[in-house]
Amino acid sequence: MVPSLLPNSSPEPVVFLDRDGVINHDSPAYIKSLAEFEFLPRSLAAIQRLNHSNIKTIVINNQSALHRGLISQENLDAIHIAMATEVRNRGGRIHDIFYCPHTPQEKCTCRKPAPGMIESAQKKHCIDLSLAGMVGDSAKDIACARRAGVRYAVLVKTGDFARAKKELDDINLKPDWVAADLYEAVEWLLERFQRL
Repeated sequence: MVPSLLPNSSPEPVVFLDRDGVINHDSPAYIKSLAEFEFLPRSLAAIQRLNHSNIKTIVINNQSALHRGLISQENLDAIHIAMATEVRNRGGRIHDIFYCPHTPQEKCTCRKPAPGMIESAQKKHCIDLSLAGMVGDSAKDIACARRAGVRYAVLVKTGDFARAKKELDDINLKPDWVAADLYEAVEWLLERFQRL
């Protein structure tokens, strides 16, 4: 696990976001360069909405393409820097980025569905997970949120939704909400946070 391009310490509520399939379009061949990175509709507005509601945003993503030799460290860093810069240009902010470079065969403790990245973020930013949410497009994201003790786990349909639903059914795990996209997920989370 390699944390943090954009360090920031914060006790405030947090929403963890998966990257591919939530913020940007995913690809079965992996996102290997900045040219392949494309924001999903409304994802920039969703992050802006979170930040304007005083909710911190932390990206938690598996990036095994690094250890598979499909992307260089320089290209991965360039993608994350460009993503954070464009979010900032649109009035939002990504407060930190954590990623796991390992393949499943490496059996690390940070690759989702393991909770290692969220646990590292929690320690670094003093996060109260009872005030946190997770938005992902896969069963791994929902399972990671549950294992880490995140209060809310939302599944979005902007990734491979059929696969995610089947995998969740297979392990008898349900998200707290299924949203059309990140913006809808954010609206749902903000309503819940206002009740706490």
